[in-house]
Amino acid sequence: MLAGVYRRGMPLDDYWVSEKYDGVRAYWDGRQLRTRGGETIVAPAWFTAPLPATPMDGELWAGRGRFELSVSTVRSQTPTDAAWREMRFMVFDLPAQPGDFTARLAVLRRLLPITGATWIVPVPQQRATTHEALQALLDKTVKMGGEGLILHRGASPYRAERTVDLLKVKPFDDAEARVVSYVEGRGRHAGRMGALWVETPTGQRFKLGTGFSDAERNRPPPIGSWVTYRYQGTTAKGLPRFASFMRVREDG
Repeated sequence: MLAGVYRRGMPLDDYWVSEKYDGVRAYWDGRQLRTRGGETIVAPAWFTAPLPATPMDGELWAGRGRFELSVSTVRSQTPTDAAWREMRFMVFDLPAQPGDFTARLAVLRRLLPITGATWIVPVPQQRATTHEALQALLDKTVKMGGEGLILHRGASPYRAERTVDLLKVKPFDDAEARVVSYVEGRGRHAGRMGALWVETPTGQRFKLGTGFSDAERNRPPPIGSWVTYRYQGTTAKGLPRFASFMRVREDG
């Protein structure tokens, strides 16, 4: 499932709330870990051995603020125990389990945690109540280094599409765009990437020039790749205001 965005005033009845983990989306098909794009994730045998045959949807996560470590570990075709010891498989759903999310969550809580496999973690879920309580939880999560929250409607089926059954709660808006070209850097960025020209799924193009580390400017996202950016509202033409690069979308 792909998450929409929570706005104040949306009804919170029947929603569960959990932290939004900044890792790499992973799907356990009962035998193998795969990325959101279906590519095989090469994990050590000990990491996946305790997992049941039940398909699971989750996030491979190295901890708050450690997204780059998550990505480099998951993308490596030669897994190392030291790197994978830092990882957790944060499981939030059972795609093949019948019933709505609340029913699937009950089954998940019976399957996990697994004794002796502390790296396989059922995502903590609690009932959403009011907008004020949600904002207080968001503030607390962000102060601890978290990225935001996820709302999951209890009555929802499992489906792979963007829907109000799954909502992001974040202190800023974010979206994705495809890289179409580079802008040469100037001043201290001379000789490397200064900005990206990107295109939204609706065909709008804009320049994305902030939020990059020096390493990312030296090795910018490939042309054709998708990047996630944050922004604060939109202009009269519908373009994002104060857009800032966050990361390359990882589909494997």
